[in-house]
Amino acid sequence: EKQFKSYSIMAAVSNDIKILIENIVKEDIHADNRKVTPLPSAFWKSLKGCGTELWLDTGDIEQASKNWSAEMSGLTTNNTLLNKEIQKGIYDLFIEKTDQVLKDLDIRERIMEISFILNARHGLTISKIFGCKVSVELHTNMAHDLEGIVDYGHRFYSICPEYFIIKVPYTPTGLLGARKLGEAGIPVNFTLGFSARQNLLATLVAKPAFVNVFLGRIGAYIKSNGLGEGTYAGEKTTIESQKIVNKYGENHTRQIAASIRSADQLELLAGIDVHTIPTAVANDAVNSLSGRFASKREINYQVALSDNLERDSIQFDKLWKISENELKLATDLNENLPDSGHELVKRAIAYGCNDMFPELSDDERTTISQNGKIPVHSNWTDLINKGDIAVDTLLNLAGLASFTADQSELDKRIEGLII
Repeated sequence: EKQFKSYSIMAAVSNDIKILIENIVKEDIHADNRKVTPLPSAFWKSLKGCGTELWLDTGDIEQASKNWSAEMSGLTTNNTLLNKEIQKGIYDLFIEKTDQVLKDLDIRERIMEISFILNARHGLTISKIFGCKVSVELHTNMAHDLEGIVDYGHRFYSICPEYFIIKVPYTPTGLLGARKLGEAGIPVNFTLGFSARQNLLATLVAKPAFVNVFLGRIGAYIKSNGLGEGTYAGEKTTIESQKIVNKYGENHTRQIAASIRSADQLELLAGIDVHTIPTAVANDAVNSLSGRFASKREINYQVALSDNLERDSIQFDKLWKISENELKLATDLNENLPDSGHELVKRAIAYGCNDMFPELSDDERTTISQNGKIPVHSNWTDLINKGDIAVDTLLNLAGLASFTADQSELDKRIEGLII
């Protein structure tokens, strides 16, 4: 039950306060004199010509400006990227001023609301400067709060319906919250996906505008744990997930190649619906690649693993293959939508998909948090062998824990300025 604890504060924040907050987000944004007029690029035109939409993966306006081209159409932020901007101190005076307006809320409510304001304001500033779509992410406290996901999703979208896409994390509750937002016409970027089977559930159940494969972290998991070089694992997963999205997405969902780590991955994944590209990778790509891109959607990359591995201790096939039970689960959830994340997990267990939403002990959750973005494989081999957890699930839980740590750091900066 701890996994589904509600953090909702909606009962405390009145509609009048929400309207006030929306006005705070929008007021006095001086972006007109910073608008970027992009130039066309033959390099990026070639990649876009493969059917790939190009987004930069950064919250840093200066770095985005240096790499922005006419072929690009989006920027994406997350809790980590936003925290980097907030820690620069560029919003400190704004935080202090905003706190005076929200003084009637208690400290916890004020921190939550100021965090929302900062996320929305930074995203809105980006959208005005670049004239593009911007993915803005929910506070990590909302990951298991259905009411919170829906409420804050609506509030984000109300601020900038032309450009905002709402990032909702892959959790049992997130699947249901994203569905509700989508049914209200709000575009969702369903984040923290690591496998084709996770994105099968997302595509059929959440029905978001976008799903992700954080492919760089898949390769890093293999390499850092001594399981192989990590080459092609993330790429293979992304391509197979793209096929699942094409088959079951009914044209409502598109595939993002996320967590791109190197320039060559742009060539290896040319033709995937969307690339989110860190600015350092974008700069390196222009300087190191030929720019003659061709679609790789149908490539079957072979993943090389260490020769001495016991394959059953890894079960990497779960990253890119779909089992019969997983398809049945996704179909059932779509046709008979559960009322809660808890009910969704019970349904997954009934279909034998225990490793997709595992019941972890407090010690196991602590281990995930302490390991950072990339779990230590040796801590989990027994559970993987038993079918109680899987690599995609581990990476998802680690990713959420990492975002939560960065969100906590951001919140502490707010708290330090307002008390």
